[in-house]
Amino acid sequence: MAEEAPAIEDIRAAAKRIAGRIHRTPVMTSATLDGELGARVFFKCENLQKVGAFKARGATNAVFSLAATAARRGVSTHSSGNHGAALAFAAATRGIPCVVVIPHDAPPIKVAAVRGYGADVVTCPRARREETAARVRRERGSTEIHPYEDPRVVAGQGTAALELIEEVGPLDVVVAPVGGGGLLAGTTLATRALLPDCAVWGAEPERADDAFRSLESGVRQPGPSAPASICDGLLTGLGELAFDVLRRHGTRVVTVAEPEIVAATWWIFERMKLVVEPSGAVVRAALRRRRGDLRGLRIGAVLSGGNVDLRALPAPAAEPSAGYDGAVVG
Repeated sequence: MAEEAPAIEDIRAAAKRIAGRIHRTPVMTSATLDGELGARVFFKCENLQKVGAFKARGATNAVFSLAATAARRGVSTHSSGNHGAALAFAAATRGIPCVVVIPHDAPPIKVAAVRGYGADVVTCPRARREETAARVRRERGSTEIHPYEDPRVVAGQGTAALELIEEVGPLDVVVAPVGGGGLLAGTTLATRALLPDCAVWGAEPERADDAFRSLESGVRQPGPSAPASICDGLLTGLGELAFDVLRRHGTRVVTVAEPEIVAATWWIFERMKLVVEPSGAVVRAALRRRRGDLRGLRIGAVLSGGNVDLRALPAPAAEPSAGYDGAVVG
């Protein structure tokens, strides 16, 4: 059974709890993209957040919500990287122990970040991460801070949309990436509470489209067993808590192909001068995919993180197929 979803009051309380401990990230725009879409797009730049990702919000809220007795025993989690780094950062900020279980195929740049914040790292096969995390929790007596099934984490993630709406005002559409669903659930809850008529979209790779299939079928679908997507941060199956929130609030999911995601990543880098990981650039790809529905609208988009090894990023297609961006857009 899913945990009870946080309310807007929980998101506002999280915003107060984490204030001064994380960044209030900037909102940026692109005249080129606005002209292409015939819309106004406001990017919430969580790639400039502490640890380089929105995950700092949820982890910090969860860690600083703990009672002193629980905090002394430390915290633990499983993560492909960004949540692990965020939890390590939050634990270090509070001065408590942290251990992170990481799949052995996680990007080295993300593993290094987790270690850099002082956490112990335990590696395992991707399919055994939950089992391994449970063993670590038993052995160390730590409190699990789940990357997306914890209401405290979801409330923290919702503060990004809360800040965005406070800064730019009314929006017609808000779009955020979706993997396990913590960010999209928090975004949905904050947006629906503040802007009841605003649509909320998730952006997801076609090769890891379980959120799309779950909402289309009305039944939560398992994530692909061996997804081959460049969006390493979105390869976790949609969580139960998130599925319940997204289904109840009518959130939609837009799927995009790998070439679109690669092109969007390079476009943001070259045109907006922002380093954004593919898991964040997927929102730009989704907007281009659905550009026919966006003319005249005000759109908020969460660039979820910037932890990417540019040396490993594929080059965009020399001549993109119809509907894809090239590396440079005039």
